Amino acid sequence: MKKLILLTILVVFSLSSFAQRNNNEWFLSVGFNSVNSLGSHSPIFHPDEWITQFPISAAVEFNWSEDFAIEQSITLNGFTEEDEIDGVDLKKDYNYLSFDTHIKYYFGKHLFGRTSNIDWLDLYVNAGLGFFSIDETNISANLGGGALFWLNQNRSFGIRAQVIGKFAFNHSESGLDNNHYQYHLQAVFKL
Repeated sequence: MKKLILLTILVVFSLSSFAQRNNNEWFLSVGFNSVNSLGSHSPIFHPDEWITQFPISAAVEFNWSEDFAIEQSITLNGFTEEDEIDGVDLKKDYNYLSFDTHIKYYFGKHLFGRTSNIDWLDLYVNAGLGFFSIDETNISANLGGGALFWLNQNRSFGIRAQVIGKFAFNHSESGLDNNHYQYHLQAVFKL
């Protein structure tokens, strides 16, 4: 519980300090997620076994510059007793809850050039910290990336696909709350 309170305080101070720096753009995203905790180093290992029991995710993003943003997200999901985590068959159902804070770097325009006709696509990488709980709680270092496909001319509505690798801090003693991948498919709205 202390970890959750500390993480919440860190996120609130981070968002308020970035918000005071420059009032640019805010985005809300809502959608679905899936968790891959199959004990593999591959992010695409057995997609038919990814967890999607309560696949709800939401995030708020603040772009403080043309290239950088900060995002705070919440994710819900769950495991049933037929599932496995890192090769361990579960004996009961578990809920999955995560809070993640990421810094994003949008690099697509540097690849394609500023005068490119590919202004409907934003590519990014993200890194940050997360708090997640399955059986107990753990903190993770997160690293990922994604693509944002804009569906209208003024870039106020789009679809985002991303993958995040979550590396648990005490993964050797954490039991079920261990390293895993998380995938998101979300609708994005400019606020």
